[in-house]
Amino acid sequence: MKFRNTISVLSCAATAALFLGATLGCGDKTTSNGTNGGNGGGNGDAPVAVNRPAPLGEGNSVATGDDVIKIGLIASQNGNLRPWGVDSVDGAMLAVKQINDAGGIDGKQIKLVVGDSNSKPEEGKNAAEKLVSEGVIGLIGEVSSGITAQLADVAKERGVPLVAVGATKPDITTKGSNIFRVCYTDDLQGPVMAVFAFRDLGLTKVAIVTDVKQPYSTGLSETFRTKFEALGGEIVDVQNYETGSTAFNGQIANLKAKNPQGLFLSGYFNEVGPFVYQARDQGIGKEVYVFGGDGWDSAEILNSGGDAILGGYFCNHYNENDDRPEVASFLAAWKAEHGGVPGTTMGALGYDATALMIDAIGRAAELNSASVTEALEATVDFKGVSGDITLLDQNGNPPKRAIVVELTNDGQSFTKAYEASEIIGE
Repeated sequence: MKFRNTISVLSCAATAALFLGATLGCGDKTTSNGTNGGNGGGNGDAPVAVNRPAPLGEGNSVATGDDVIKIGLIASQNGNLRPWGVDSVDGAMLAVKQINDAGGIDGKQIKLVVGDSNSKPEEGKNAAEKLVSEGVIGLIGEVSSGITAQLADVAKERGVPLVAVGATKPDITTKGSNIFRVCYTDDLQGPVMAVFAFRDLGLTKVAIVTDVKQPYSTGLSETFRTKFEALGGEIVDVQNYETGSTAFNGQIANLKAKNPQGLFLSGYFNEVGPFVYQARDQGIGKEVYVFGGDGWDSAEILNSGGDAILGGYFCNHYNENDDRPEVASFLAAWKAEHGGVPGTTMGALGYDATALMIDAIGRAAELNSASVTEALEATVDFKGVSGDITLLDQNGNPPKRAIVVELTNDGQSFTKAYEASEIIGE
């Protein structure tokens, strides 16, 4: 991981191993690749400008005499999204350890303050309010779009920048000009899975299964539907359930009657695994493909879905078998610090979000929330584990590569990668 042009992190004479063995550049403090701009497009077309409202509050500052810079992370350390929360925290802690071991920023250590959303939007909002009151210069989190929307409201009201870890609902970043993310959005992953289903799997008749209590799921279903129908496919049925459901007999009976070639399940792993298990048990055979979005990303889906979920496909942000050097370096560092590999992709995205925040702090003209927000907006070509991240003129949404993976007995197997330019504006 390169943290370039953060000249306040280390002097040019001390550019030894830092952040996975990369070195720091000695340039200005404008953008992460040493330039003063550029179109930052990355997706083949300039993004449509969005008039994002300015934050209302003034944010926080680091006093001259302070020896730490506090950043806040909100994660689901408890509740049904805990697998993502645990990995987010571990990834963030790894990024913080690396910068602190290298000397910190301007001689100050980064202090990560963690708040627990308990997998609930309102508790996430309360945690964010508490962290801002404790003086954090910026916020990181969450994975759930529903929780992140609450964090974005706090960030806008209080004037601190927010970098979302895995929240993919497109409209989150429209809440304020200080709201960013390191992941792709559902405007990409929905169409990616539609293209994959129609062109690669050869499906023309698909049913959609949606968790109507999750903004992530409802939004993803809609972007999938729009693209699939534009390609010439037909949505033969739409079935709904609510978070926490455990029995899906009625939905499965309705799906069987429509004879779909595939099921697009846009919800989280908690319900998707049991749904597919019950569907197979009730006669929806393996010839009917099942596929979904990054909400499937947890080993728990293999436990609850069993053999029924094997052969299912979903969209993800990175794969540990990717040959990019950033991935190999990250996994080596993770193994040394935590052992093994991350249980979910949120380990990598939690690392990227925290590393990006730290990089922006190092590039900021002053150690305050407003300057860090400006530095985040100026980011170009930040080398993340999950891919290159550009935020300049992107309305908070970096153009990212999306990966389709297959669920196997061994976990996730890389299937295909799509660049944003292949999907958006096609």
